[in-house]
Amino acid sequence: MSQKIYTAANPAKLLLVDDHPMLRRGLSDLLNLEIDVSVIGQAHHGGEALDFLAQHDVDLIVLDHNMPIMNGIETLKAVREREIDVKVLLFTVSDNLKDVQDALELGADGYLLKDMEPEEIIGNIRRILRGELVISPALAPILAAAMRKPNQPEATLDLTDRELQVLHMIKDGMSNKMIGNKLGIAESTVKVHVKHILAKIGLRTRVEAAVWAVNHLPS
Repeated sequence: MSQKIYTAANPAKLLLVDDHPMLRRGLSDLLNLEIDVSVIGQAHHGGEALDFLAQHDVDLIVLDHNMPIMNGIETLKAVREREIDVKVLLFTVSDNLKDVQDALELGADGYLLKDMEPEEIIGNIRRILRGELVISPALAPILAAAMRKPNQPEATLDLTDRELQVLHMIKDGMSNKMIGNKLGIAESTVKVHVKHILAKIGLRTRVEAAVWAVNHLPS
């Protein structure tokens, strides 16, 4: 998915999916005050969202989880299976560990709880649009604890200096291509570093590595 630049002349197109009309209305009014984002559609559940995506180009879906007919995780799964070129933010009250893990495993670009301030919502949406992975700070320790092996030390293990560089960039939400450009190395080389990092820490995906890094690496 290529990174786009959003401006007043070319704002990011957002779809809001939530079964509470008042919340959709409030969030839409908030976001439409910003010059670089524009809410072009709203849906009551995942089925309506998929119908809208079939007819419109959207840059980001802001998606609730607890909805009738088709919930957020089911909607995210359908979006990824259909290979729709869109970023997806789960914006929900659910801090259930399985919901968070399922969302990240399915390729969510963010998982945020609804208890955040308006300016935080806007800031995190812009981070997602820049290609970063965002997670509510309250969830990072929970995820890291769930992924940690019983005897795994809270350290950087035997990572090389280069692997630590890459891990810091994964923590910042950078893609393999972005990391390669930043470090001046091939994307294929970055993939090798990521593979070694996951093996040494004992994790499965770069999302898990990002969460681990948030909880273990210095800022």
